[in-house]
Amino acid sequence: MFSAVDVKNLREKTGAGMLDCKKALEATNGNIEQAIDWLREKGISKASKKESRIAAEGLSEIMVEGNKAVILEVNSETDFVAKNEEFKKFITNVGTAILKSGVTTMNDALELEIDGEKISDYLINLIAKIGEKISFRRFEFVTKNDNEIFGSYSHMGGRISSLTVLEGANEEVAKNVSMHVAAMRPLYLNKEEVPEDVLEHEKQVIKEQAINEGKPLDIAEKMVTGRINKYYKEICLLEQPFVKDPDVTVEEYAKSNGGTIKKMVRFEVGEGIEKKNEDFAQEVMSQINK
Repeated sequence: MFSAVDVKNLREKTGAGMLDCKKALEATNGNIEQAIDWLREKGISKASKKESRIAAEGLSEIMVEGNKAVILEVNSETDFVAKNEEFKKFITNVGTAILKSGVTTMNDALELEIDGEKISDYLINLIAKIGEKISFRRFEFVTKNDNEIFGSYSHMGGRISSLTVLEGANEEVAKNVSMHVAAMRPLYLNKEEVPEDVLEHEKQVIKEQAINEGKPLDIAEKMVTGRINKYYKEICLLEQPFVKDPDVTVEEYAKSNGGTIKKMVRFEVGEGIEKKNEDFAQEVMSQINK
């Protein structure tokens, strides 16, 4: 009645999931055009039209199972949808699938199946059902050794999530470090993790600042070392003053409690996504002035 190629073509035309395309072709005896109408009537083909929209709201979540953990972020267009039970269920189901499989790339994650449906299709069908763009933006699968411990913290109902791995510490210390990560936004674990191009750019900025302050070039170059150490304290977790006791660094806090910080991951929903600035009054005036 219809072939796998027909299903593929219909999917490309409509953006609908594989299973929905099969259902549409079955319902229309393999007629592609009628199948497109069938999907439109069901509201399923609308999913592909939402790809150009901006999804900067949503939730992040951390799931831990034994020596495995996953931190993930799923975005929506509105905060309202982020509270939707179907949306929350999607995050939980995806996180569970990743934990069980241990995949580390987005391509592999989208190929995982939940109840016989690929996550990529599950996502398309959820978009059609909810009615706005949803994006499975990122995740990180993390493992630890038996002598290590996970620390996790979720802030503002999942707007910010942080995951840490500590060796030789207890749960309270690990959680405190994760709370610090959530609050103080370190970009890197330590100095060694800072990319060379990022470091060189910052050194150049510092030198130019010193020159603009009236310092001679040789003095400006000497000032770079001192100010770069201050920069490290701003962006590196181990160098930052501990949020609960600024007299010690985070590294010193962990060591005083018998711990060494091995890894940290921090997700803040929507970070780095350019949000659309909607000014209704300006939009109205622009229409009037046309």
